Amino acid sequence: MQVFKNEVINLVEQITGLKKEKIIVLLEHPSDPSFGDLSLPCFSLTTIYKKNPADIAKSLMSDAIVLKKSTIRRIDAKGPYLNFFINYNEFAQLILKTILREKQHYGRLKGKEEKIMIEYSSPNTNKPLHIGHLRNDSLGMSLSNILGFSNRKVIRTAVINDRGVHICKSMLAYKKWGNNKTPQSTNTKSDHFVGSFYVLFEQKLKENPNLEREIHDMLNKWENNDRGTRELWKKMNTWVLAGMKKTYALYGSKFDFWTFESNIYDKAKEIVNEGIKKNIFSKNEKGDYIVDLEPELPNKVVLRSDGTSVYITQDIALAELRFKKYKIKRLIYVVASEQVLHFKQLFRILSLLGYDYCKDCYHLSYGLVNLPTGRMKTREGTVVDADDLIEQEIELAKKEILQRNKNIKKKELEENSLKIALSAIKYYLLKTDPIKDILFDSEKAIRFEGDTGPYVLYTIARCNSLLEKTKESKERFLSIEINDEESQIIKKLSLFQDILEKATTDLKPSYICVYTSELATLFNNFYEKHRVIDIENNTKGFRIAIVKSTKQVLEICLHLLNIQSVKHM
Repeated sequence: MQVFKNEVINLVEQITGLKKEKIIVLLEHPSDPSFGDLSLPCFSLTTIYKKNPADIAKSLMSDAIVLKKSTIRRIDAKGPYLNFFINYNEFAQLILKTILREKQHYGRLKGKEEKIMIEYSSPNTNKPLHIGHLRNDSLGMSLSNILGFSNRKVIRTAVINDRGVHICKSMLAYKKWGNNKTPQSTNTKSDHFVGSFYVLFEQKLKENPNLEREIHDMLNKWENNDRGTRELWKKMNTWVLAGMKKTYALYGSKFDFWTFESNIYDKAKEIVNEGIKKNIFSKNEKGDYIVDLEPELPNKVVLRSDGTSVYITQDIALAELRFKKYKIKRLIYVVASEQVLHFKQLFRILSLLGYDYCKDCYHLSYGLVNLPTGRMKTREGTVVDADDLIEQEIELAKKEILQRNKNIKKKELEENSLKIALSAIKYYLLKTDPIKDILFDSEKAIRFEGDTGPYVLYTIARCNSLLEKTKESKERFLSIEINDEESQIIKKLSLFQDILEKATTDLKPSYICVYTSELATLFNNFYEKHRVIDIENNTKGFRIAIVKSTKQVLEICLHLLNIQSVKHM
């Protein structure tokens, strides 16, 4: 699309004298095909031409027709719009040749070579990962791939929240009621084993409110390096982390490094002292150090009266460390919308401290994942664990596969069911704008038709099947008459880089999902109406090029969404 767009921009520049930057802003992609492939609204040109917009469009049309280039088939004026139509016979050959030449690099953006750090996942070590973490991981991994495809050096990281009151809850419950059991002795995945004691503590707390005091006693012992408390903490953290790593590996979540809260929670005191000297932080009546952020934001405690840090203090120290140590240009926090206020306060404090990089910090806020039964609650044990959800989707995928192919080999069934299950989950979690809440429906997610991950995989498998069946493997680019279904696919393929650029700028993988679904639908419409094999060679060769190009771009999209493709379904 960029070649056609560039020709339109150059043409409009010649006939109007407008600067290219202005033209780029004005051009639109009409939703109605009768208005062309690009339109120039003429409303803003009235001050230049002293005419009404419709007359301006007609006048510009006469000048444009004389100067149009090969990729522009037709130019017309419709009301106040000057409309440009693609010459698909010329344009198709250009797009298809480009895709087949550039292969997996098609559409790659040549942005600035800069380091960007993305923080995502960041679990607590008192329970296993749940479906909310999967949305977080899906966003983090997809953004890493999208930005990496745009020439950025991406550093992927997580903060492991491995200390505090919530961690002590699991520890105290195990100490009181664990009876020295282990994940091995109970044949339980290690993170699920620890998580069961977190739920147990909340149940016991309802019966005995005095347990709250014991929790704080245990935390104080941890803070004072009590040997027994620290040993129990290390043992249970080891169990949880071992289980989480298995889930991360299964889901395809990767990190360049982890930061542990236990290693940084006491590193911010120097920064607090700096803020005290600058009169940014001051004591309140309780003896806590606070920062005055009113009236824009609520005031915030940065250091408790007993000298212990709070989350925001740790984040201040960690931001300072990251920008200095890794020389990053941007820091993106993928954290749920519940923490919007936290990050507003954090960025404001960084600004007050004089840290210029505060403007390069961004909170990518995302909505909650709810279930048909309501909101998840860890304390009540109503959370959908990531492992359980993945296993459930695998079983649903197997049923769908066996309905279509009862003779499939066991190994292929296992491999495909996992890929299809993960595509269902990831696509479902990514297709919605990040800021919106999601109502996760496992049966809708696994469907092989509609706006789903399995539907995209099915389309790629259909492409593979067509390419395997045809004896003519060579694509041809001879001039033929292109039908409507083919022209729509060509146009959609040409728009890939535009969508990628928008997803990169707005940090929204949902754009890639929408594009992928639309391309898959266009291809399947084409497949239903037109033959690819057993037809005249020139047409056959051209359609082979369409099949290969569609498959290539769909696979690029899946890579950006961190979804693995399949060969057959």
